[in-house]
Amino acid sequence: MGSITLKNVSKVFGEAKVIPSIDLDITDGEFVVFVGPSGCGKSTLLRLIAGLEDVSGGNILIDGKDVTAAAPAERGLAMVFQSYALYPHMSVRNNIAFPLKMAKADKAIIDKKVADAARVLNLTDYLERRPSQLSGGQRQRVAIGRAIVREPSAFLFDEPLSNLDAALRGTMRLEISDLHHQLKTTMVYVTHDQVEAMTMADKIVVLNRGNIEQVGSPLDLYRTPRNLFVAGFIGSPRMNFIEGTFAQSKGARTVGIRPEHLGLSKDSGVWTGTVKVAEHLGADTFLHLDVDGIGQITARCDGEFGAQYGDRIHLIPDETKLHRFDDKGLAIKA
Repeated sequence: MGSITLKNVSKVFGEAKVIPSIDLDITDGEFVVFVGPSGCGKSTLLRLIAGLEDVSGGNILIDGKDVTAAAPAERGLAMVFQSYALYPHMSVRNNIAFPLKMAKADKAIIDKKVADAARVLNLTDYLERRPSQLSGGQRQRVAIGRAIVREPSAFLFDEPLSNLDAALRGTMRLEISDLHHQLKTTMVYVTHDQVEAMTMADKIVVLNRGNIEQVGSPLDLYRTPRNLFVAGFIGSPRMNFIEGTFAQSKGARTVGIRPEHLGLSKDSGVWTGTVKVAEHLGADTFLHLDVDGIGQITARCDGEFGAQYGDRIHLIPDETKLHRFDDKGLAIKA
């Protein structure tokens, strides 16, 4: 079991309210991602769950048991940090086995659990190496292996891929997602990267200034953001926001449309704009245009669409994919 419940949880540092008050339910076996900009409180919230920070108010329950005042070791959780925090003088085998040795587990049990974790993480051939002989991705897998052998009720990941290059981050995303399906254990994952959130999560918690802006599946947040903040944060490239006459004609203060929901033509369209920057990425091309009467717009199109600086391009917005927001920034339901 690995359900986690937060009831009116708050955190105050001096006079600064980092977490004003949060209610959240994480069910057993879920992969939940806390996402938001730097300073939004996501890592602090994770540390409150882990017991590394004391709550200023509210209660934290794990599997229905109130652990608000419990020490980290008593919560049955395992945390994987951004830094690998491996012992450089120990082999991979001994690094993974370390928490079991500290718990004075039987040697046969230690050997079996280390072997099982190494097999799951493809580390069997590296058990006798030291961390300095491993790549960044392999070191992160060792850190995860050290967590696995504890058989926790939930894993807590604090931006574990931030130190890796882009290609390795993509590989590790797949590996952690696959690990979740194998272990079927609750995972709570903190990141500022919304691409990681969208590709890995069962449920995303979008945080802003310590408040939960929206909770839902990746597609829920993509299709029906509840406010301007979520709409602008989820999706890459970010949603275009339009104000003025066009928005008023749609009965809104602000209208949003995603770059991928704009059709492009060199012959005719609803809007016309001048290409300021063309980012050719192979399969996709991102065009940043100055659109007449609208302003700056980003459009996503096929990589074969030929466009360059200065070209006049016509755009056709998909009217069924427009998002309308009121003067408070909240979504207007259709």
